[in-house]
Amino acid sequence: MMKVLTGRILPVMLVLFAFRPLSAAVYHIPKDSLLSSTADHSKFRQLQREFKSGPEVTKACLECHTEAARQIHRTKHWTWEVPMKDGKLLGKKNVVNNFCISVEGNEARCTSCHIGYGWKDRHFDFKSEENVDCLVCHDGTGTYRKLPAGAGHPAYRPTVQEKKSYKKVDLSYVARHVQNPDRHNCGVCHFEGGGADAVKHGDLDGSLIEPSHSLDVHMASGKDELNMTCVDCHEGQGHQIPGSRYTPLARDEHGCDHPLPDDFPTSCASCHSNAPHKHNKKLNDHIDKVACQTCHIPRIAKERPTKMWWDWSKAGKFDEQGRMIVRKDSMGMPTYITKKGEFRWARDTEPEYRWFNGEMNYVTFLTTIADTGVVRVNHPDGHAGDGKSRIWPFKVHRGKQPFDPVLKHFVKPKLYGPKGSGAYWSDFDWDRSIRTGMQNAGLRYSGRYDFVETEMYWPISHMVAPKEDALGCVECHARKGRLEQLGGFYLPGRDVNPLIEIIGLLVSVGSIVGVLIHSVVRYYTTKKHKEREGEA
Repeated sequence: MMKVLTGRILPVMLVLFAFRPLSAAVYHIPKDSLLSSTADHSKFRQLQREFKSGPEVTKACLECHTEAARQIHRTKHWTWEVPMKDGKLLGKKNVVNNFCISVEGNEARCTSCHIGYGWKDRHFDFKSEENVDCLVCHDGTGTYRKLPAGAGHPAYRPTVQEKKSYKKVDLSYVARHVQNPDRHNCGVCHFEGGGADAVKHGDLDGSLIEPSHSLDVHMASGKDELNMTCVDCHEGQGHQIPGSRYTPLARDEHGCDHPLPDDFPTSCASCHSNAPHKHNKKLNDHIDKVACQTCHIPRIAKERPTKMWWDWSKAGKFDEQGRMIVRKDSMGMPTYITKKGEFRWARDTEPEYRWFNGEMNYVTFLTTIADTGVVRVNHPDGHAGDGKSRIWPFKVHRGKQPFDPVLKHFVKPKLYGPKGSGAYWSDFDWDRSIRTGMQNAGLRYSGRYDFVETEMYWPISHMVAPKEDALGCVECHARKGRLEQLGGFYLPGRDVNPLIEIIGLLVSVGSIVGVLIHSVVRYYTTKKHKEREGEA
């Protein structure tokens, strides 16, 4: 009996206890440093010295964390490549984007967001363990920052880059004060993708470091708030962080099962189930066709403007004195920069909506494009009747970028580099920039270039509003509502179907006539009844 209890029942009881709601906890656990780690790195002998470079710090880390670098080497954060089932190779290294267009040829600038040191060209050693940057994800001081054009290195001495000053990073201090990644660690790259804060995603920016309740109910950091971090949902093992935009999850059939047992991040249903509206069955009926994000993230870029348009074809203009031009709008955001062209921004704006089944299609530099209209460098698959799709919110970034009108391929211009290198930001010669970039990539270039309008889709999953700010019925079920442009289905309140309208009219008229007839009959019946009572 005791053997059965300890071998079967007791483990089950322990599991049930472990997964009780936190509000039911019996003991108060203080929030202090002892909860964050079983080791105090400030006491480690290996870290009690001055470090001259990032790789030196990594070498010291690997004395204890022996497998960490090899784990990192297998991640998309390291390779910037994502192999797909159809054999296509995606990832930052391979796909087209309509921001800075291509990583290849511009590595020294782009890899300021890479989790490594020294990726400045195609000769980077991806097998080197010491090239792994441990500190960018584990800095607990908030003082560690890579240089914008340092190929992944921080400032080892006071440095000026791109007209900004950067203090020397105290590597020893940072190494002795590491932690599990928080919003700041992830945000250093993911909030500032595209070159600056809030540029790229629309639902990820620096306002999420210390967000208010109205900005994001999960990450809100005030008193009695959830104060969740990125890794609470993007919880992985062996440094494999789930949640790639190349393998998104459009609908979760698992329901409550945090964390998910596969390569996806926690979904809304993982914690809230697929029937989250306990007192409103009609809202639960929507979940089969409408993503939670659609109603619960009614606006994006709530506090900081996000870039909505980037026109490279306008780049290269100078003022009368031959100086580069910078123009800004009323929000202080650049609307024109000589190096980059023309921009448009939006703040506290509505997302756009598309049917999405979880399959995102990407254009690579080997894809033949149709240049007669707008080219989608990526786009969500799905339609109303496929049984897999739901209505999802997206930020859609639009612009114009260079392509080869003869070969019908996108091109890889070299943008960053010193004067005379062919880099556009130094020499301002599109033909030379494209020729240099394509030669570097080993790709064909016809010798002709033009510009084509493009659009790029970014699924929205952050900046979740409080329930009282979620969309109401009339936001969608109305003419000229949010779903005005979304086709493929009949939406009550928005669409006019003659047959349904006639049936509805007949039902309404029939109901009114029925009520009138019933009233008349009741009136005469009651009147006759009273007359009989009077005669009696």
